[in-house]
Amino acid sequence: MVVRTRKTGVTGSQMRTVFLCGVAALALSACATTTVPDSGAGVGFGDYQTYAQRQMAEQAQGGGQSTVQPPTAVESQTLDSADAQAAAEAAAQNSGVAPLDASPSNPPPQVVTNAAGISNENNFEAVSAERDIEADAALIAQNRAQYQLVTPTDLPPRPDSDAPNIVEYALRTTNPVGAQLYERRGRYDGNRIARACGSYNSSDLAQEAFLAAGGPERDRRGLDPDGDGFACAWDPAPFRAARGG
Repeated sequence: MVVRTRKTGVTGSQMRTVFLCGVAALALSACATTTVPDSGAGVGFGDYQTYAQRQMAEQAQGGGQSTVQPPTAVESQTLDSADAQAAAEAAAQNSGVAPLDASPSNPPPQVVTNAAGISNENNFEAVSAERDIEADAALIAQNRAQYQLVTPTDLPPRPDSDAPNIVEYALRTTNPVGAQLYERRGRYDGNRIARACGSYNSSDLAQEAFLAAGGPERDRRGLDPDGDGFACAWDPAPFRAARGG
């Protein structure tokens, strides 16, 4: 009789189960090797019972008591004259102002109530203390006697002179600057006009020379190229405004 033996093999699921069991065993062994601190070991030097016994022994011998020293008394003393002088010099050097002597022998400065040159006429109490109503009336009468009324008079006659008067010319004319009244022929060179006007220190002097040379009718020096009768940009408007016209 022949007996056949059935072969059994390990499946994949069984292999995974064995692998997972091995991993779990390794994790448990790692946790078992971690040392857990003993909660009753004390406060850093043996167990707590030994620490308590040592504390009781120190208290019995007086070693655990501390003595509090009393505060030191504050002593005060007066600075001598040399120290006071040194302090005053130091304060003067730091601030730039001499220290104030506040001793009883140094009285406070007097307050000036009325400085010279300042009037108290608007202060009724101050005026009442200085003079009465009669004195005030006499002062008013004296001021009225010295009062003089200056009446306007005629202007003095103008001195005789051959020089043209630009003020009179400005008031006699009415045309504005740039309005041509006189004929000009030929072309005026800008550089020539600039050189001609540059020879005068002001436009008033240029207008006087322009009028003295024959005025706008001739303009021999070329000072009035636009023919308005005003040389080198001279403007009569300020003189007319002063007259009110």
